[in-house]
Amino acid sequence: MKQYEAETEINGTASAVWAVITNAPAYPEWDPNMKSIEGTIGAGEKIVLHTNIAKQAFKIKVDQFDVDRKMTWKSGMPLGLFKGVRTFEITPQGEGKVKFRLHEVFSGPLQPLFGKMMPDLQPTFNKFVRGLKARVEEGPEA
Repeated sequence: MKQYEAETEINGTASAVWAVITNAPAYPEWDPNMKSIEGTIGAGEKIVLHTNIAKQAFKIKVDQFDVDRKMTWKSGMPLGLFKGVRTFEITPQGEGKVKFRLHEVFSGPLQPLFGKMMPDLQPTFNKFVRGLKARVEEGPEA
């Protein structure tokens, strides 16, 4: 199993963070890792990610979708040979503050092989949470 995680405290509400992380067309405006997202980010939806870190597109299923709290994206190979589960968590921290946590776990029988071929994703996770924090705190005009 291989995993990455990043978190930050954001001056804003859970609904403000949720609005940003579920607005697919706006990702390239604040997430430096993302070229585009095709589709709608919603419960049970399928989306396609085009990133700046890989040439291939990633087909994702939006699985868990607890508004203002938690969302998971799942992808992988048939029969669970290799899979990734990305979790977005928003936890209120008091008046006008939330903790945001991004966590992804890669697993399956082929994970050792594919894990060796994957680049270190920690810098992309760090950039994601910094971009999200700035977007929420400064607003979409930033």
